[in-house]
Amino acid sequence: MPSSSDSDPLLARADGDGMTEEDDGIDVAAVDHRGRPAPRASTGRWRSALFIIAVEIAERFSFYGVSANLISYLTGPLGESNAKAAAAINAWNGVAQLLPLLGAALADSCLGRYRTILIASLLYILGLGMLALSTLLSPGNHKCSNTDGGTPCPPPSGLQMAAFYTSLYLVALAQGGHKPCVQAFGADQFDASHPREAVSRSSFFNWWYFGICAGTAVTLVFLSYIQDNIGWGLGFGIPCVVMLCALAVFLLGAPTYRYYASDGKQRSLFARAGEAFGAWRSRRRKSSPLAVSDSHEGRRPATQAPEYSAQVDEEEQGVVIRNADLVEEVKGVLRLFPIWATCLIYAVAFSQSSTFFTKQAATLDRHVGKRVQVPPAALQSFISITIVVFMPIYDRAIVPLARRCTGVSSGITMLQRIGVGMVLSLVSMVVAALVETRRLRIAADAGLADLPRVPVPMSLWWMVPQYVLFGAADVFTMVGLQEFFYDQVPDKLRSIGLALYLSIFGIGSFISSGLVSGIDKWTSERGPSWFSNNLNRGHLDYFYWLIAALSALELVVYVFFAVTFKYKKKAAAAAVG
Repeated sequence: MPSSSDSDPLLARADGDGMTEEDDGIDVAAVDHRGRPAPRASTGRWRSALFIIAVEIAERFSFYGVSANLISYLTGPLGESNAKAAAAINAWNGVAQLLPLLGAALADSCLGRYRTILIASLLYILGLGMLALSTLLSPGNHKCSNTDGGTPCPPPSGLQMAAFYTSLYLVALAQGGHKPCVQAFGADQFDASHPREAVSRSSFFNWWYFGICAGTAVTLVFLSYIQDNIGWGLGFGIPCVVMLCALAVFLLGAPTYRYYASDGKQRSLFARAGEAFGAWRSRRRKSSPLAVSDSHEGRRPATQAPEYSAQVDEEEQGVVIRNADLVEEVKGVLRLFPIWATCLIYAVAFSQSSTFFTKQAATLDRHVGKRVQVPPAALQSFISITIVVFMPIYDRAIVPLARRCTGVSSGITMLQRIGVGMVLSLVSMVVAALVETRRLRIAADAGLADLPRVPVPMSLWWMVPQYVLFGAADVFTMVGLQEFFYDQVPDKLRSIGLALYLSIFGIGSFISSGLVSGIDKWTSERGPSWFSNNLNRGHLDYFYWLIAALSALELVVYVFFAVTFKYKKKAAAAAVG
């Protein structure tokens, strides 16, 4: 049981965490691991959040350890073409980014965030373990490739393909449960109604994003090197071990966590919609003349009719109230749809960084000195490095400068921040197209058009600017979208808001998959495919120009909806005006 000092703020003393009398007591909305009211002195805050941040860093390490270099595995040991591999990766990413909608609904309606994270972690360990074992079924070696560079691979067996894709989609399912719950569970460790903890909660989001980006940068360099130079089994097995350790860390922090019991107000939008529909059906059955006749005819005195009518009226009033609340929540979500839809092409552009950008880099001279050869997937680390470097600059320099110019406390509004990132994404695709045009010209001048296995005499550092621009775009658009969909959804639907943000990248990946498949089929019928296995005969530059044009069109439409959008909070709306 909590001590008297836990329950009586007057008996509390200051401690090393900066606690004062007003910091002690209990968080009345939360319970500890034994189901008792959670004392502030021994639960929550940074002591708990650090466990959860460590788990998220491990999860991102594992997810990007699979996804970042996946195109090299598909076009290597599995022997798929560039276009087929890119379409498959985009489809898998789409599923992985849409499943958080299901994960959020299950967590909010029945499982709770803590149990959902546990189940998702176990699925992660199972999926990653199966993925590592599936590589043992490969008849080829880890250095073979059916596209450019390396020894041609023998065709994979049907068993290997089935095992690989089953385990891959288990990882996607695990991510769907993990992603919408861990960040929210971490934020739950700080009481937003408590002045000191509210400040710490704001800081938590900054350190959260900083931590996962720093962890991702290490992942992309370390694991991509192992996968390209040692073996895929070890490259997929290490994330499995990391997730197993992460689960142990998460359980180790369980006695310090604050848990929030689910109630009707915290259930998902889908659960409340089902409840409202069920109540409406029940009311319809009870008010039906046939139902009244069958159940009361000949057995119920006429004097009891007013009592039955009053009961029906009360139930009907309850259904009307619930339906009215549901309608308002649905309206609160639907008003965000124009912003959601006009960010989809941004997600299409971003999906190229882990597919065709990597294949581009694989054709270049990647030597640093005489002995070190940079793995092509490692270039993606420049996105994370840019975020880690630029985030403090944005927070400490750009925001104060913009605040003096605009008078907005955040420097620029959420929608303005998203728009700036979309402009940077557009510029990144233009740069990517120009770099690819130069690569094709150098390959042709060097007589390498029909020699895809010979590195093009062009340094890989030419590709760094497009990755850096994507990283800068993330600082604006990714963080802006997280804040926007967290802040502007109805207060009861914060988990759904985060899942909606992730669904942008899920739908965007599906659009990218459809574009690649359609363009590959159309161009193959008229000559070499834009995504030819011999990239020196392909035209990725045309594809990048197409995405840049779509991004420009999207930006125009986005600006229209952003200017006309009315923020939920009056203060934000006034600042925009």
